[in-house]
Amino acid sequence: MPFTNKKMKKTLLAIFLTLFAAVGTRAQNNAYDIDDSCYFYLNRCEQYIGKPQFQENADMLYKMAVERKDKKALTIYYVEILKNASRAIPTGVSTTPSQDEVILKMFEDLKGIAKENGFYQYYYYAYEVTKNYFYNHNQRMRSVELVDEMLHTAQSRKDEYGMWQGYRFMISAYVAENDYISAKDYILKALDIYNTSKDSVIRRQSPTRLYCDLADTYTIGNDSLRINVEKAYATSKLHMDTLRCEYYMAKLSAFERDQEAYKKHKEYCLADPGLTTISKSAVQLFQTLDAIIDGSFDASKITPNDFSSVREFKFVANIAEAFGYKDEAFNLEKVLVRRQEQLLSAKANSRAAEMDARIGNQLLHAELDSKAEQVQRNSRTIVILLFIILLAVITFLAMHQMSLVRHNKQLAEANEKVTLANAAKTRFVQNMSHEVRTPLNAIVGFSQLLSLPDGTFPEEEKEQFAGHIINNSKMLTMLLDDILNASAMDSGEYRITYEPSELHFICNAAISSTEHRLQPGVTMSYEPESPEPFNFTTDPRRVQQILINLLTNACKHTQKGSIVLRSSLTKEPGYVTLSVTDTGTGVPADQAEAIFNRFTKLNEFVQGTGLGLSICRDIASRMDAKVYLDTTWQGPGARFIFSVPVTPKTENKNEKTA
Repeated sequence: MPFTNKKMKKTLLAIFLTLFAAVGTRAQNNAYDIDDSCYFYLNRCEQYIGKPQFQENADMLYKMAVERKDKKALTIYYVEILKNASRAIPTGVSTTPSQDEVILKMFEDLKGIAKENGFYQYYYYAYEVTKNYFYNHNQRMRSVELVDEMLHTAQSRKDEYGMWQGYRFMISAYVAENDYISAKDYILKALDIYNTSKDSVIRRQSPTRLYCDLADTYTIGNDSLRINVEKAYATSKLHMDTLRCEYYMAKLSAFERDQEAYKKHKEYCLADPGLTTISKSAVQLFQTLDAIIDGSFDASKITPNDFSSVREFKFVANIAEAFGYKDEAFNLEKVLVRRQEQLLSAKANSRAAEMDARIGNQLLHAELDSKAEQVQRNSRTIVILLFIILLAVITFLAMHQMSLVRHNKQLAEANEKVTLANAAKTRFVQNMSHEVRTPLNAIVGFSQLLSLPDGTFPEEEKEQFAGHIINNSKMLTMLLDDILNASAMDSGEYRITYEPSELHFICNAAISSTEHRLQPGVTMSYEPESPEPFNFTTDPRRVQQILINLLTNACKHTQKGSIVLRSSLTKEPGYVTLSVTDTGTGVPADQAEAIFNRFTKLNEFVQGTGLGLSICRDIASRMDAKVYLDTTWQGPGARFIFSVPVTPKTENKNEKTA
């Protein structure tokens, strides 16, 4: 709540009061354990509740609490606001729904701030103030409902203080209605909490009133009545506790005809100005009892209205009977019964009237809510229609924009593909012209040398020339085979044909087909894991083709050392694992996948199309096999792995078209 600016005079007064609070209130008993400046304005709020000066002091309390960052003082500010509002309407006057809503709003605010700041005693105090407001303004049912709600909250949190307060509220409500039977259960529960609790706030309070109320639940003359009054005496902590016990003992002594004790207790009570706080009709009661004792009692001169509770009138009837006024006592009992009937009828009518008023308010609120809901529903429908139209327009524009973006992206991608294809084609043509020209020039050159007349070269050199021609012819054939294989795969005409095959035969055939490509000083060998023949179903020509490509690749890059083809049936269950290991230049780990792309050559000075490894990967994928560079290989050169399934996944088919 914002601090309201005052006139200069009031501002100076507020400053003076703040300074006074900071110095002077240190000597006061700050019972709330809050900042002294806040405590000063709290006392002034209490002093001016229900008066015009209240709001000014409440504003200062709020301002001080915020400045001092005193959360407890801030919580108490909301307590004072609720107390002031609840007392603005005189007791007994019926309230309006709007006034009730203001109180309930403040009630929720206090609960919220108390819960947020962790001061649950004020959370429950919000219920007490609000309960009293409804009780004092002819809404007894609503006050009981509030207490019941508070009890449920306290019980769910297992909060002893909340349950203690709730039980006491219920006791007060039932005692005010002279319903001691209903009150008894709550009295016993409250006493049980008091006797077992270790809560310092609860233990500081006195159970005297509870024992006195419990005494009133027993019939006059029952031993339990005196026992509980004596317990009240034993547990009294305050002066008012002792006064209450003296008042009860005076009534008991009169009933027991102990005139000396009666006189002593009576004189103690009458000498205390606080007696009317215990009972507004205490003086009238003592005058009536004195008349009974001295024999001047006239029952016709008293009525239940002369006493503040039905219980006191009942004491008069029982004491009169004890002193021999049997007929008078009987008549008093009849009057009491009629009075109780009237009270019950009035209570029923009051509750019925309250119920009618609440139902009427509920119907009015329901009608207003219905109309508000209808307006809201119509507004919501219009908003939804507008939203749908707007959404449709936005969706159309977005889709159109996305279509344009997608179209532009497709054009850009197509242009990029065309550019890349042209570049690849150019590189391929340039590469092929170089690759084909090299063996072709060798074939033509050595052929021309061989065509010279006999005697130009010795027979030994002519045989070397013929060998070079044959070797370059095979190289030219290999280049053309790579191109044809790549073309067949792209066109879908490449075929995989499965048939029974023998592992060692395939490997030895691959060795025989490539060992002539070895560079001088390099050896090539086949090392099977097991020398025993192994038969499995695969396409032997394609397996051999991949092995030849891998071995040929190794021959190109190995200047010295060895090339070893190995086979294993145990390294990867369900697969024949073939590896080609060389001692050549090796392959960097970051190029392990790039070398399987088409036209990729790590060394442009080594003859080839750059298609060999790409063809191996394509063939392997069509056979559900795997070809890859072993990046874990730590030795010199490189090792390629080729894993072939022992049983093809394409079952019951002899052929698989790529």
